[in-house]
Amino acid sequence: MEKPAFFLGDAHLGVDSPGAVPHREKLLIDLLESWKGVASHVVILGDLFEFWYEYRYYVNKEHFPLFCTLAELVRSGVQVHLLRGNHDFAYEDFFPENLGVQVSTSLKLELQGKRIFFTHGDGVARSDRSYRLYRKILNLPLNQWLFKQIHPDWGMALARFVGSHSRKAGLDREIKLAEYQTWAESVMEKNGCQVCVHGHHHIPGIWPVKSGMVASPGEWIKKLTYLRFEAGELSLEEFGNPG
Repeated sequence: MEKPAFFLGDAHLGVDSPGAVPHREKLLIDLLESWKGVASHVVILGDLFEFWYEYRYYVNKEHFPLFCTLAELVRSGVQVHLLRGNHDFAYEDFFPENLGVQVSTSLKLELQGKRIFFTHGDGVARSDRSYRLYRKILNLPLNQWLFKQIHPDWGMALARFVGSHSRKAGLDREIKLAEYQTWAESVMEKNGCQVCVHGHHHIPGIWPVKSGMVASPGEWIKKLTYLRFEAGELSLEEFGNPG
């Protein structure tokens, strides 16, 4: 029997929202360590960090134990994938070159006889229209170069300030799961997949659709949930309380 695969996302490490589980980054490290030699794949579905930006000589030291754990996970034989989210879209070569973690925006894998499409899921909802324009502006090479001219400490503080305000603005936004499921069906059909796994809206669940199955692991802030894929079946689990 093939080894299980695990999917999680939306940890937003670097900030602690009201109600967040204490020491959740350490708990995430404990979970990742438990998968050494056990998992075939681990897919992190974006927004692992509240903010990520790469400089030539700078890496955020707050997350050094996590970096070491990811590298050890790869060395144990686990294939680890990290997807870009709307908070941490600016990955460059640090993770693949130094940790062995593969970085992508979307991903298609065949696991246990099923083809699975992975992506973060930002920009899907109709209400994300303004965000889609904002993201295009941020992705302009000139704007990314200008941001890199800011001292990393100042850049991090600025990004966290902006992120905290955008999070407060989004608290009352209605999440329409039907929009995500309709989008997922079209993505699955286009890519010949039976399963679509995404994050972004922080709602954990597994939903059957005409084309197969849509799933979200939820978040690693207040609930600490993740998905397990074993024997061709998805299950939703909570850290410290296996399903």
